[in-house]
Amino acid sequence: MTPLKLLALDDDDLEVISLHLQDAVMRVGDLAYLPSQNRFAAVLNRFDWVAAVQSRAKTRRRRRAALRFDRVFNAKLKGFRPDQPDEVLSLLAIQFTPEDGPSGTIDLTFSGNKSIRLEAECIEAELRDLGPVWQTKSQPRHPDSEPEAEM
Repeated sequence: MTPLKLLALDDDDLEVISLHLQDAVMRVGDLAYLPSQNRFAAVLNRFDWVAAVQSRAKTRRRRRAALRFDRVFNAKLKGFRPDQPDEVLSLLAIQFTPEDGPSGTIDLTFSGNKSIRLEAECIEAELRDLGPVWQTKSQPRHPDSEPEAEM
């Protein structure tokens, strides 16, 4: 399995990263906003949706990955606190809302009405697999999604 490395410079690119990260899980302690570098970064465990779809859900695995956003000048948390580093967050989606020119907000939405809002000069993001891959017993499911039909 080739490690994933994706760059996002526009909304379409960011949507691809969001799709690869749906149902990724991370600890609050693995998130970092670095104002002096204008960077937000996270280390997470992403579910490998590509492998699951190609194998019709017979292959269920997660792998360690890093996500970073550059040109970020503010980060706001909702629904959780940085002083609870062991709290686990489950990522649902990443969305960009343009404001003035290329600037706008990048919202990372988590289950349980939790989120991170990044105010950014523009979209400049990278998703990179870090290496470890492991099998998982279950595939993430969503209450409002319809079950897949068997063939």
